[in-house]
Amino acid sequence: MWLRSWKARGSWKTRSKRTLIAAALTTTIVAGTAGWTVGNEQQPVTGPPPGTQAWRADHTWGVRLPDPAAASPARVAAFFDSLSEAQQHRLGARHPSVVGNLDGAPTALRFEANARSLKAERARERARETDPDLTPQDHERARSLVTRYEELLRPGRRILAFDPRGRGQVAEVYGDLASAKHVSVVVPGSDIDLSTFDRSNDEYGTPAGMARSLHASAGNDTAVVAWVGYTTPVGLGPDAATGRLAEAGAPRLARFVRGLTASGASRPAAFCHSYGSVVCGLAAPRLAASDLVVLGSPGMRADSVADLHTSARVWAAKDDSDWIGDVPNVELFGLGHGKDPADPGFGARRVPAERAEGHTGYFAPGTDSLRAFAAIARTTAPGTPDNSTSTSTGIRTGTSAAAADTRPIGERP
Repeated sequence: MWLRSWKARGSWKTRSKRTLIAAALTTTIVAGTAGWTVGNEQQPVTGPPPGTQAWRADHTWGVRLPDPAAASPARVAAFFDSLSEAQQHRLGARHPSVVGNLDGAPTALRFEANARSLKAERARERARETDPDLTPQDHERARSLVTRYEELLRPGRRILAFDPRGRGQVAEVYGDLASAKHVSVVVPGSDIDLSTFDRSNDEYGTPAGMARSLHASAGNDTAVVAWVGYTTPVGLGPDAATGRLAEAGAPRLARFVRGLTASGASRPAAFCHSYGSVVCGLAAPRLAASDLVVLGSPGMRADSVADLHTSARVWAAKDDSDWIGDVPNVELFGLGHGKDPADPGFGARRVPAERAEGHTGYFAPGTDSLRAFAAIARTTAPGTPDNSTSTSTGIRTGTSAAAADTRPIGERP
């Protein structure tokens, strides 16, 4: 009788503690943190790229084109390999919005197709700038988009994906993806879309700034892709506290990475910032990445590295000044994203971040975190087994969580 009573009291205390934590989490989200605002619920962009209906109906050559929604990136790559160069270019010219976003299509062809799509969207928005049937707000929005598209069309920019739907999605390559020995993909968190992809303020809080900095630090034999291929939360509201948008984004990330490898790129390292680490955590079992590096993470919807069910090495960075440390690491009643990946008990290898400042300072030049990121990005070459040892950096590549060396890179022999 006494034992049952003791267990009941203990159970009540546990439930009360969880309820208090959930309440604290909800309060943190509703109030906002570090100047962020509560965001409106976002509708994720999902499904195949715009123009898919016309692509499916195209039987010009008497063959069925690979379905953008159903065909694997490997199947897409094999199809384009069967075409002549002239046929590839004609297909890209007829269906630029599909080819530019078709995972597995040749990267150079995607660059060309996306330039066509950007020019078409720029022309459309220029017409809207002076359309008398539109409101002044519509005119202002059109002018803003014209400027945005002109920036993305500047010589030298390599746009690997572009989708104007919703708040807009984009992916850009830094470095030569075709010849790079090492490839990385930057996955951003909240408040990132077509308009904020490479904003000038808070440079290293944008995927473009992160990718540029990583590429400059890692060297010319690397390529880094800044990927904004999912609908991100706006501010700190219900979207940021739940996995709804991450669940929609995870399969898109996994498919994008498969497209890179199907096109001949090496198995990439994924650098996942803030809410982007939730996307990476959910994608992990099917994400063909050599490394998962999370920074400023609210959680990965997992309690440990083993729960991610990945063969990739898992790394975590969090500096003491990052406000993300004030967000409770729980997952309860659909809120929160679980255990802190930077907690030693999670089992991730630790990335030093003593010199990083705030939530968006991990890629800033001169930081220990950027130096470590560059070392990770340079570690795995094409064909290198996951359980091998890198003699060039001293970073062990074993994938067992139990065997993982969790010491910071700079503290290893």
